[in-house]
Amino acid sequence: MPDRAAGGAMERKGGGVGGGGEVGGWRRPEWCSAAGVAGVLRRHPAAAAFGCGLLLFMPVEYTIPMVPPAAPPVDLGFAATAALHAGIAARPWLNSLLAVLNTVFVAMQAAYILWAILGEGRPRAAVAAMMMFTCRGALGCATQLPLPAEFLGSGMDFPVGNVSFFLFFSGHVAGAVIAAEDMRRAGRRGMARLYDALNLLQGVRLLACRGHYTIDLAVGVGAGLLFDMLAGRYLDGKNAVDGGAAVAPGSRCCSCHKALLSQ
Repeated sequence: MPDRAAGGAMERKGGGVGGGGEVGGWRRPEWCSAAGVAGVLRRHPAAAAFGCGLLLFMPVEYTIPMVPPAAPPVDLGFAATAALHAGIAARPWLNSLLAVLNTVFVAMQAAYILWAILGEGRPRAAVAAMMMFTCRGALGCATQLPLPAEFLGSGMDFPVGNVSFFLFFSGHVAGAVIAAEDMRRAGRRGMARLYDALNLLQGVRLLACRGHYTIDLAVGVGAGLLFDMLAGRYLDGKNAVDGGAAVAPGSRCCSCHKALLSQ
């Protein structure tokens, strides 16, 4: 009996090997097997893809040489739109037409966001836009990227030329993302898909005219999603404080105006 007790104590201390992959009190995770990996790939394909991307770019990061100080920036978006850039540069009227269309799209974004808060009493998109443009201005002052050498300006564009030209990040793209997210919450999925498509075309045009670097556009998408989420949290917090209880997710669009107007 004492020997058995001593043996059990030794196993509890971690000296034994148990079944099911348990060694010294540590149990092997279920996904550390062929069946587990297959299950992760089936249920979480996006996470698996990002994991593979991490493994891919860890060695790539140390094999691509850095751009020399005197060399122009390397931008794959510029390389992909080289033919479009040449065509627009050879046709000034086309550059002006695209600038007009882009300015109209920016006006559409602003008009929708204003209508959402003034006409429908839903301030989330407006709060997100104010947060986004404030942070964009601060980042633009903190780091001013050089204007691309092949930039095709137009008097019909907004902003005009390179006056107050904050490259990082793209407010055009972020504003469209904020408007589209608000449309989805309001059940206007068709309009949201239209804005997404126009935003994609806007991004191609900005790259072709060298109005933004690729990273400006990518961060613009992320900024739009981030500030939309932060605006929602802000208004939900105000609703919870004013109402004494948390607001149900389904009633966020209808009640968030009370958080703004009650202050």
